[in-house]
Amino acid sequence: MEYDYIIIGSGFGGSVSALRLSEKGYKVLVIEKGKWYHSDDFPRTNWNVSRWLWLPSLRWFGIMKITIFRHVGIVSGTGVGGGSLVYANTLPIPKQAFFQTGSWASLANWEQELAPYYQRAHQMLGASPNPRFFDGEKALEQLASDIGKAGEVHPTHVAIYFDKYGKTQPDPYFGGKGPERKGCIYCGACMTGCRYNAKNTLDKNYLYLAQQLGAEILAEKEVTDVRPVGAPDGSEGYEVTFRDATRFFKTSTTMRTRGVVFAGGVLGTVSLLLKLKQSSLPRLSNMVGKQVRTNNESLIAVTQLEGSADQSQGIAIGAILHTDEHSHLELCRYGSGSGAWRLSFLPFVEGSNLVVRLFKILADVVLHPRQYWKYFRVKDWAKNSQVMLFMQTLNSTITFRRTWWGSMRTAVVGDEKPTAFIPRAIELARKFEKIMHGKAFAFGLTPLMGIPGTAHILGGAVMGDSPETGVIDAQNRVYGYQNMLVCDGSMISANPGVNPALSITAISEKAMDSLPQHPDKS
Repeated sequence: MEYDYIIIGSGFGGSVSALRLSEKGYKVLVIEKGKWYHSDDFPRTNWNVSRWLWLPSLRWFGIMKITIFRHVGIVSGTGVGGGSLVYANTLPIPKQAFFQTGSWASLANWEQELAPYYQRAHQMLGASPNPRFFDGEKALEQLASDIGKAGEVHPTHVAIYFDKYGKTQPDPYFGGKGPERKGCIYCGACMTGCRYNAKNTLDKNYLYLAQQLGAEILAEKEVTDVRPVGAPDGSEGYEVTFRDATRFFKTSTTMRTRGVVFAGGVLGTVSLLLKLKQSSLPRLSNMVGKQVRTNNESLIAVTQLEGSADQSQGIAIGAILHTDEHSHLELCRYGSGSGAWRLSFLPFVEGSNLVVRLFKILADVVLHPRQYWKYFRVKDWAKNSQVMLFMQTLNSTITFRRTWWGSMRTAVVGDEKPTAFIPRAIELARKFEKIMHGKAFAFGLTPLMGIPGTAHILGGAVMGDSPETGVIDAQNRVYGYQNMLVCDGSMISANPGVNPALSITAISEKAMDSLPQHPDKS
């Protein structure tokens, strides 16, 4: 065997797997579709679309990918470090309902079993509470007071190094084994890639340490096939085939491995598993692609039309408001100058069909021309806007299916599906408009097609007590195959209702703990 484990993807689950398998003495290869990005490589603003967006057909190889399906629009991360390059650093532990619902609920006392792994994940990711509130957080506090939730706005726990503002320091996390870090300057640019070495991305912790132990990382390569060698259950190993992801003329390479960890995120892992089920991995569960869910989110941008508050100052998400038993609200900001999102937003209206929504947009423009005149005169969208990220623990699911030409499409099974118009989110947006002296806008697909957006796509390879109820078992092992695991957002088997990165990290930590040491190290 060339490798003991090949890990497909370098996001939160893949990075955990790389380090822990290396510590156990295994020879590890990580294959990542995206590029290596270092601090100086990130765009100064998101108007530099070739470094911000992943769209290979246009030769754009950035850190964020936008994928549109019939029932949901998805924002995901690409590059070595996966979603950690572009996410908002936020690391909350879900409420109790997450651990007691979904296809995994009966498999373990998850809240108790995962508690030490959440603590370990916090430590590894350098989580600490946001120490400073700025204009955006103060506006959120005003909203909390207006809805009778005064005192319920709490600092987020985030993967950011805050000490020594703007100054470079020796590794503060791993006893000198990690890279140098620089204190956060609160520029708000976390989601376009931190250019100041303050964000604790995975290439600065899990992946960095894994490389010290010999793990190899192969960037700009896309896996196209995983095929058992010898025995059909993979007990004799696998051949993994991959090709160039960023070149016009793509060449393929095949390597042998004892085991495989799928960690390419929902869009990567589920798409690949659906393909392989029809070819080289027919023993995969029929549950592949099912129980895909979001955080039941609503994304609404509110742009201030009066006042001089700087909404771009701070960290990407500095505070969280627990609006009720099932819901959370966070405000997301971008760094000054990063107004590219503005092109994709339309007036925030709700309605049962496109005709109704278009009529409401026209009526709103006619009735409030002064507001729109002020909006079009806003020069720096990021300095004047906050994006409301509203999340619920309530469940809604879709199914991914493979089309005859090889792509994925979504389908709704039953009545529960993600909705673009959540009454509570609409109510809060209207109140926040008044606090901001601003105007609410929504991602264009919402008013045009009634499609919700999400940055937290989950499921599709969920846990179950058998292949009839899940793709993987309680140790993340794939049913039907040996030495094969899934460790990414596709394993999440219930709606966490909050940012899922910490949960993906913690569950992956537990999965890696269940694997034995390499025989030569035992």
